[in-house]
Amino acid sequence: MDVMGDKATLFETGRFVQPSQPDEAGEAVEGVAEDAAEEVRRRIAAETGDVEAMSVLGAMLLRRGDLDGAEPHLRAATAAGDRAAANNLGVLLHQRGYADDAAGWWRIAAVAGSAAAAHALGRHHRERGDEPAAEYWLRQSAEQGHALGAYALADLLEHRGDARAELWMRSAAERGHREAAYRLARALDRKAVGEADTGADSAVAESSEAEAEAEQWYRQAAARGHRRAALHLGAILEKRGELKEAGRWYLTSAKDGEARAACALGFLLRDAGDSESAAVWWLRAAQDGDGNAANALGALHAERGEPQTAERWYRAAMDAGDDNGAYNLGLLCAEQGRKAQAEQWYRRAAYAGHREAANALAILLLQGGDARGAEPWFSKAAEAGSVDAAFNLGILFAGRGEDAVALRWYERAAGAGHTEAALQVGIARLRDGDEREAERYLRCAAGGGSAEAAYRLATVLDARRPPVPSHELGETVHEKSECEEWYERAASLGHRRAQVRVGMLAAARGDVVEAARWYREAAEAGSRNGAFNLGLLLAREGSEPEAAVWWTRAADAGHGRAALRLALVYARRGELAEGQRWADRAVALGPGEVAERAARLRDALRQELSA
Repeated sequence: MDVMGDKATLFETGRFVQPSQPDEAGEAVEGVAEDAAEEVRRRIAAETGDVEAMSVLGAMLLRRGDLDGAEPHLRAATAAGDRAAANNLGVLLHQRGYADDAAGWWRIAAVAGSAAAAHALGRHHRERGDEPAAEYWLRQSAEQGHALGAYALADLLEHRGDARAELWMRSAAERGHREAAYRLARALDRKAVGEADTGADSAVAESSEAEAEAEQWYRQAAARGHRRAALHLGAILEKRGELKEAGRWYLTSAKDGEARAACALGFLLRDAGDSESAAVWWLRAAQDGDGNAANALGALHAERGEPQTAERWYRAAMDAGDDNGAYNLGLLCAEQGRKAQAEQWYRRAAYAGHREAANALAILLLQGGDARGAEPWFSKAAEAGSVDAAFNLGILFAGRGEDAVALRWYERAAGAGHTEAALQVGIARLRDGDEREAERYLRCAAGGGSAEAAYRLATVLDARRPPVPSHELGETVHEKSECEEWYERAASLGHRRAQVRVGMLAAARGDVVEAARWYREAAEAGSRNGAFNLGLLLAREGSEPEAAVWWTRAADAGHGRAALRLALVYARRGELAEGQRWADRAVALGPGEVAERAARLRDALRQELSA
């Protein structure tokens, strides 16, 4: 089953991301790390009126969550002019729900030079919609080198579409802010895509530089425990073919709870041949609501011949909002011959914009004889970018005799790399006499693996080939022309006429063994010309009985010359009645020259029989 689901498109994130670590989202508490002995020393010092000790002790208690214990120490230190205490008192009051009182203390601390307080005050104003005040205080914090302030300022500017956002996001990232590093990498990714789309050489170079820098920031954020950065880093490495390292980052991200990483890790393991381990990670991701993982599990169970379990996971994918689930259910029902249910699920996915489902629905309707109903779905799928749908529209219009419209759709599909569409355009151009344009399309189709295109291209080139120069007696020099190479390509792909032609070329240069091999392949595949030529070759080598076997096969398939050869064979053997029978057959099959000779032979045999 060809299950749709592209894991490479799973990595999109919203404009505003959730904080990855508490300190990156909340107010910064200024103080020192907690230690029992240190707390005792600070408490003793605070009781003697040491302002610094009161401030640090208050910060320690605040970090612990002991708000009642922290408040008197912070107020006492604040009254003595300690700016860190004023900031932390603001944090405490904010946690108690007194936001305006907290802002007052933050303002005091910020004016006194506290970068953490300026950051907290800026966030306070932004939450209340006062963006000018928020920008002022966040800038104060950022310009003092505060990572959280720089990040919050960048977030505010990015929300406005201000180009300076990248500058402050970079500043925060350089100071170790992992969410800033991640978002900077995402911005660089978008920039790289935009530059690449322009197509200019300088833009392509800039795009490559942006991609390289993005990878560095993803790596920095991932090393600091950012699970989405680890996911993106894994995707970059996988695309580059560094699968082992990609797997390590996927694993790191998946263990931190990133369902998309667990899904991607599952695909990596499946491609490595470990379906059992892949299923474990897909299950984990699917249980966390990842629709792509649910689809993958459905496909796995479908391959194992467990359609009921597969259907359950496809439904789980739909519940997770993945339209591929409905499409895959349609495929499953179609394979089981449940066409009504297949149509239902295809319609559901197609109405949601799933182009492959729209194409599949159109095919189902066309097979049911509803060409009128199929056409709009083919059109919808083709306009959405489905190359197969564009090709199918070509077939639909060609069947109606609307060749010009069909050709436009074939050209559209061919332009997107569809092999059979390129073949059809090539045939149409040959029919119109535009040999050069035909050759271009036939080359595309032949390069894509079309045996018919390779054969037709060879015939075009063969017609242009100059006569083979005569060589001195005994000279065996022979260089294969391009047309011979295409004949051989088509022959190796099973094209019967190409096999016969390759056999003829081999026979012409005296390679009887090679000629016999290709004639035999063609004959065994049902080619009457192959069987006839093989018979000729065997007869020349003295194996007339075996030759007669192949001529019989060719004549039974409607080959007049083979029937005439059989008539001659039986006449020479003295089996006149059998000779006459094959002569009659040759007269009926033709062509004209053969029919004329066969008629003379038949009449002679008839006279012999009546004598």
